[in-house]
Amino acid sequence: MADHTSDHPPAAQTAAGPAAATLFPLPRAGAPAARPAPADPKRGARIRCAQRSQIAWGRIDLEAMLPEDHAARAIWAVVDRLDLSGLYAQIEARDDVAGAPAIDPKILLALWVYATSAGEGSAREIWRLTQCHDAYRWICGGVTVGYHTLSDCRSHQADVIDGLITHVLALLMQQDLVDLSRVAQDGTRVRASAGASSFRREKTLQALMEQARTHVEAVTRDAADPAISARRAAARTRGALDRLARLEAALTHVPEVTATKTRSGAKDATVRVSSTDPDARVMKMGDGGFRPAFNMQFAATTDTARVIVGIAVTNRGSDQGETTPILDQIERRTGERPTEILADGGYNRHEAIDEAAERGATFYAPLPKPRKGDTRDPHAPRDDDSAAVAAWRQRMATDEAKEIYKQRAATAETVNADAKAHRGLDSLAVRGREKALGSAFLFALTYNILRLVALTR
Repeated sequence: MADHTSDHPPAAQTAAGPAAATLFPLPRAGAPAARPAPADPKRGARIRCAQRSQIAWGRIDLEAMLPEDHAARAIWAVVDRLDLSGLYAQIEARDDVAGAPAIDPKILLALWVYATSAGEGSAREIWRLTQCHDAYRWICGGVTVGYHTLSDCRSHQADVIDGLITHVLALLMQQDLVDLSRVAQDGTRVRASAGASSFRREKTLQALMEQARTHVEAVTRDAADPAISARRAAARTRGALDRLARLEAALTHVPEVTATKTRSGAKDATVRVSSTDPDARVMKMGDGGFRPAFNMQFAATTDTARVIVGIAVTNRGSDQGETTPILDQIERRTGERPTEILADGGYNRHEAIDEAAERGATFYAPLPKPRKGDTRDPHAPRDDDSAAVAAWRQRMATDEAKEIYKQRAATAETVNADAKAHRGLDSLAVRGREKALGSAFLFALTYNILRLVALTR
C-alpha cells in the first residue's frame, strides 16, 4: 500500500507532544503588532454602563438589614403592646364588605413615632423614606404606604393618640417608674402654618369670601367640561371649597379677637384674622419677634422618669390660668393628683393658686417684681390675699421652696427644648388648633415611649 503521509510535520507541535490536527496550517506565533492609540478612547469600546432607571429584582432580608438593638425595633415592641382597638375599629374592609385590605394601623403609628423621634414631621418625606431607608422599610415590612394615608393618620387621630398617651403612662406606673407627686409645667410658642400677610381685616375677609364663592361656582361649572379629567376637577373643587371654609371660619373668629384686644388694652386695636389658619394668633416668640403661633403646654414629672403627663394647646399668648386644666387632666389620665406643681412667673395668677389649693396641690412660682415705688415686702401677705396666696408668698421666701423650684427648669424647659430641637416641633406642618393638638399629642407619645424604652432596658 502506498504511503500517503505528508513530508511536512504537523502544523502545531510542542516539546510536550504533537498537538491536535487542524484543518489548515496555522501561522507561526509572533509578537502582536502595536496598535495605534485611537483619537477617541471610547470609540468602539464595549463597556457595561450603569442603568439606574432599570427595574431590578433582588433578595431582600429586612430582618438582617436592621441591627438587633436598633431604635425602630424598640419602638415597634412598645407599639405592639398598646391598645390600638380605636384604630382597628375604623377599618371598613371586613369579611364580606368590599374594598382593598387596610394598612395595619400598627405600621402607621410606628412610622410616625419613629419619624418623630428622628425629628421628621413631613408625611411626604416619611413616604420617601419608606422606599429607601432601612428602618422605615423594616417597619413597613413590605407594605406600601402612601403619604396621604400617613397625613390622615396624624391629622384625624388626635383622640386615639391621646388615649395611647394614657396607656403608656399606665405601663410606666405598673412598673413603679413614675412619681406623680411633683410636676413641672411650661409653655412654648410654636410657629403656625400661616404667614403674617394672611392676617386680614374683617372687611377684606368679607370681600375675599365673596370672591371665593364666585370661584367655587366657576369651578363647579368647569367640572362638567370633558376636557378636564374627573380627578383634576375633584381636586380643584376641593381646593376651592377648602378656601371658602377657611374664610368663613376666619370671620367667625373676628368677635373673639375683638374681645381679646379690648380686654388686654392692646395699643393696636385693629382686628386681623388669618385667612390661612383662623385659629392661629400673632404671639411674641422666644427670640423677641412676633409671628403666628400656638401656645403649647407640657407638664412633666420631676422624678427620674421625667415623662409628660399633661398636654394642652391654646391660641392665647399668656400662660395665665393654664395650670388648672393640666392638673385636672393629670388626674383624669392617671387617677392621681399631684401634690406639688412648679411653674414660672407667667402662671402665678391668684385664682390659679387658689384652684391648685382646692385640688390639694402646693403651688411653686416666683413672686412678681414689685412695681416702681412699692416698698412693701413681696413675701408679706396682703390684706386681700386668700389663705392659699398668703401661704404661697411666705413659702417662696424659704430656702426649701427655692431648692424645690430649681427642678422646674431642669424638667419642663428640657421637654420644650427636646420638642423643638430634636422632634421637629419648632414649627407646625398642619393648620387649626385641633390638628396642632394632634401634633402635640404625637410628640408627647413619642417622648414617653422613648422614656419607657430607656427606663426598661
